[in-house]
Amino acid sequence: MKQICTIIFSILFTSAFSQNSNKIFTSDIDNFWAAYDSIQNTNDYNQKLDLINKLYIQRGTKGLHAFMKARSYNDTLYVELIKDYPKFWHSIRPNTLKVKNKTAELNNAVENLKKLYPELKDAEMYFTIGGLRSGGTVTDNMVLVGAEIATGNSYVDVSEFQNNWLKNVFAKQSLDNIVYLNIHEYIHTQQNGDRNRVLSQSIKEGACDFIAELAIKKPIETQYLTYGRNHKNEIKGLFKKEMFSNNFTNWLYNGSQKEESADLGYYVGYEICKSYYDNSEDKTKAIKDIIELNYDDDKAVEEFLVKSKFFTEKINKKKIIKEYSKNQPYIVKIEPFKNGTDNVDPNTKELKITFSKEMNTKNFSISYSEKGKEYFPITKVKGYENNDKTLVLLIDLKPNKEYEFVITNRSFMSKDGFLLVSEEYPVNFKTK
Repeated sequence: MKQICTIIFSILFTSAFSQNSNKIFTSDIDNFWAAYDSIQNTNDYNQKLDLINKLYIQRGTKGLHAFMKARSYNDTLYVELIKDYPKFWHSIRPNTLKVKNKTAELNNAVENLKKLYPELKDAEMYFTIGGLRSGGTVTDNMVLVGAEIATGNSYVDVSEFQNNWLKNVFAKQSLDNIVYLNIHEYIHTQQNGDRNRVLSQSIKEGACDFIAELAIKKPIETQYLTYGRNHKNEIKGLFKKEMFSNNFTNWLYNGSQKEESADLGYYVGYEICKSYYDNSEDKTKAIKDIIELNYDDDKAVEEFLVKSKFFTEKINKKKIIKEYSKNQPYIVKIEPFKNGTDNVDPNTKELKITFSKEMNTKNFSISYSEKGKEYFPITKVKGYENNDKTLVLLIDLKPNKEYEFVITNRSFMSKDGFLLVSEEYPVNFKTK
């Protein structure tokens, strides 16, 4: 699963089909609230850190520890969140404690899924309290759930948050959604491949929604499905233009940016899978095809799209990619020296990178090259100038030394929403 920030609020029950095999773990929820209550009784910051560690983190399941590692949660984050959002925590608490009451429903849902897909592999489900960054993710055969997001509904107080992301997410959620979300994430543990492409990732997410709907035997309700159905033709046209790109910004994991129109890739992926299923004579095979699709294989994914008949017209991949590329920004020049120069003045203090279009100034992505930190010359990002076309970097150079870093397109984006044309653009030079 990708990080982002928008979020699929996933919940999974594991395939514990025998009465002696209980693979739903909820103890982290009780431990968190014990720590939470104890923290309310002290104003000493260090003591709060000690309490969250002793009563929650150290007592945590392996699922909690995996979730914390995957999402970079730590004791300081938990203490700060408890301090900053008292109304939220008070209102979400009863919902998180009701998770244990859903065990029977979760068992039945997994049984239904196994009937649909007999090859289903076992998984484990961990309900935790996360750090308000993710409703859940998958690590190996473990589904890691942040119940503080996954159990949110329209009655939860979100007035303390600065944007409407959680408000929009919770508007369509109820505790009944836990079963659907559970199946969605369970299916992720069965899937193969993880291609960084809008088409592949949208089908991968939408497949989980569609199969979950078959398993629970009733329509699922999410904000993105509602919005998608109300804007079907418009979304279909926009998706076609961007589906071969690796720019998730308009389609996936973008809740904090798009709010009401977030995660529409889930909607498109759902519709593609539904169309594939509806147009298949052998429904059992169709389910198997959907779940076992190899997302590392672009050809297989594109053939799946064609067979789905989601697009009635023929898809001209080369033309779509060519048209999309025309709109992508590219690096025009580097100043005050050219890339690859081997006699750079070591007294140079600024490096300017000029792009072909006005850029989004909030995000950028510059990383070490394979040579490591000692070859990295940048001390600070000064900011943009030249109508936001030129990024100014402060650098510290030494004589007779080689430098190298990499500009990636993960965050460099034009103001009209197109990623930098090159996935990686290495910059290297040597001083006099």
